[in-house]
Amino acid sequence: MPRFSVIVPARGVQGYLRACLDSVLEQDRQDGDLLELIAVDDCSADATGAIIDEYARRDPRPAALHLRRPSGAGPSRNAGAALARGDYLLFLDGDDTLAPGALAAVDARLRACGDPDVLLWDHERTDVWERRRPSGDGDLLRAAGDAVFDVARQPAVLGVEPAAWNRAVRRDHWTGRGLAFADGPYEDIPYAYESLLTARRVAVLDRVCVTWRERRRGSAATTPGPHHLVAVERYEELFDRLDGLLTEAGDGEGEERAAGEEDGRLPLLTVLHARMTERLLAVLDDPDRILPADRAAFFRAASRCIRRHRPAGVPLPAGLRSYRAYRSLHGARDLRRELAKELRDRGGAAARTAGRRYYGLRRHASLDPDLVLYGADGNRAVSGNPYAVHRKAQEIAPQLRGVWAVHEDARDAVPAGADHVTVGSRRYWELLARATYLVTDGDFPGAARRPGQLFLQTHRGTPLAATGLDTHRLPAAGPGPGRVLEHADRWDFCLTANQYAGEIWERAHPSGYETLASGFPRNDRFATASAADVRAVRAALGVRPGATAVLYAPARHDLPGDAAPLLDVVRLAAALGPRFQLLVRARPHDPWPPALVKAGTVLDVSGHPHIEDLCLAADALLSDFSPVLFDYANLDRPIVVHTAGWDAFRFTRGAYVDLLSGEPGDTPGVLARDEAAVAGAFHSGRWDGPPAASLRAAFRERFCRYDDGLAAERVVRRVLLGEDDLLPQLPPGERRTAPSPRAAERVLAQECGATRTLTGPGAVVG
Repeated sequence: MPRFSVIVPARGVQGYLRACLDSVLEQDRQDGDLLELIAVDDCSADATGAIIDEYARRDPRPAALHLRRPSGAGPSRNAGAALARGDYLLFLDGDDTLAPGALAAVDARLRACGDPDVLLWDHERTDVWERRRPSGDGDLLRAAGDAVFDVARQPAVLGVEPAAWNRAVRRDHWTGRGLAFADGPYEDIPYAYESLLTARRVAVLDRVCVTWRERRRGSAATTPGPHHLVAVERYEELFDRLDGLLTEAGDGEGEERAAGEEDGRLPLLTVLHARMTERLLAVLDDPDRILPADRAAFFRAASRCIRRHRPAGVPLPAGLRSYRAYRSLHGARDLRRELAKELRDRGGAAARTAGRRYYGLRRHASLDPDLVLYGADGNRAVSGNPYAVHRKAQEIAPQLRGVWAVHEDARDAVPAGADHVTVGSRRYWELLARATYLVTDGDFPGAARRPGQLFLQTHRGTPLAATGLDTHRLPAAGPGPGRVLEHADRWDFCLTANQYAGEIWERAHPSGYETLASGFPRNDRFATASAADVRAVRAALGVRPGATAVLYAPARHDLPGDAAPLLDVVRLAAALGPRFQLLVRARPHDPWPPALVKAGTVLDVSGHPHIEDLCLAADALLSDFSPVLFDYANLDRPIVVHTAGWDAFRFTRGAYVDLLSGEPGDTPGVLARDEAAVAGAFHSGRWDGPPAASLRAAFRERFCRYDDGLAAERVVRRVLLGEDDLLPQLPPGERRTAPSPRAAERVLAQECGATRTLTGPGAVVG
């Protein structure tokens, strides 16, 4: 029988769940039966359930429980506890973590105390910047000392955080006392207090065992609304049941009680009342929970509860005599906040252009329900995922009018006939204010969130380098954390091509958006292109007939101190020989030898707007650490990775995947450090050999899961047409892949042969 059953309810936590489960499974094991892990998937719409199943397949300790209908954290914990076999139950939220060595320390303390009913421990808190701070419970735990007690002897322990994850409860105590979590918000309040009030033997561990994550968005606690009134109801229910609970608390095994039942209960009541008052007032003062329209109702309910259960002799907190008194007491603080905001706004207004002021005025006008504003590649191109969404919208939602936002110096990139607007112009601010849909792979300069607008973040690719908040400790840091969060707070939808990227987006760009497991719209081309399309692209680019075209697409690093070494194209072209032709997609400001371009040995395709067309034209991809690796894998064509500079890249940019590990799912193909190694890979045949094909298949399986040719239609229907559900993914057997250039030539040969047969001697025509 396991010593501990760790129960993890999980819903919408795909960005954090791996860290949570790892923190449990990596605990020190005193013997082979220390723990069982029960992970409960509460019908999560993201990849939470898939992650739980993955862990259950590779380790015997996790058990996966999938609920049939969404139930909430409380019922999910109860369902997990019903399956538990351990001596003790521990509950850990799916976005929190156990500290290293926590279970060993908990086990040692339990044994030293003779296995009490409840063991309390300390926790720390962490925010989106991974800044840690103490819980505030440390003094209470230290004051309790090393003795085993009941709460009548140590009422101060009722002041610790009323949470599910800061205690171990003996399973016999859970079942014997009928403990359970409530259904709905603030579900841990009854359990936290009842587990202590009904326990005969309680002990504490003065050690941080859990890191509790403060979420910015996505949880009931961070979503404002009237549901926070349930906090008052939970305390009302607790105090209404208190007589029975305190009777149970007084049933100590031969413990002497203080003379006078009421006198013995007064310290308990005082601590409970003080903790309730503190928490209800904290909820009332939290603008992320209580909206201005709900504040008066919450105040009245909380005030009645605090008054009703106030122990004799305990003074009423200042400001609770009336809502007017509360507002007066807190008015000075609110006035300071408003004044600071006004001063910030004045400073911003002084720096704003007339266009921005015009934008502020137009944001009060009605939205245009058929207007879509598109932007791509820093508003310097008409390409990528936004372009694919635009094309599909023209096909299935022609009533929508799309306009592209581009900078003045990039207007030449706009295709003929495409409606566009110059960033910063008066019309730009007008469209930015009134468009119902904003679709971009980056951001729109000057944009502010407006009710009723829908912002779709398509991204430019699957991330290899660190992104968002994950960059702020790296030497080549990106935008500051405040700017990252400001951008993410504008998103309503976020696209991903695979589960891996979805987990990263939600952790590194935390906010309240919906992640769509849609695939990348631009990658639809890899599934829908025909042999004729492949031949046409090669011809348009100038690829020589019969040549093996190698697309060299190094990463476009544009952060300081972030330049990875380039291959020498002159040496590489000479080493490859005439059978090969390099298609070079340069990074900004990279020089290329004109003689090679003129001779046709190298085709400079840097100005081509659509990377997917370049991929279709290539027999193989040569890249370093570019996100194009993930996209090109859709084509199931050979990939060669230029590895020089990998250590510097990981140091300055971070890396989520170890491309050089050689492990299936990490490495997409052949690794080559310099020009000679690249040429050797091609001349030897290793570039397209069985080992490379095996690595490529595993890489494709991991990173191309959602790309099935229907991504653009999914996005248009879900975001622009408001349909509730995404189109289902095509099963692997029903998907198709654009033919390789060689296969496209074979199709052409077969078509020409069939034509000659039909028109040759003896053919019957018409």
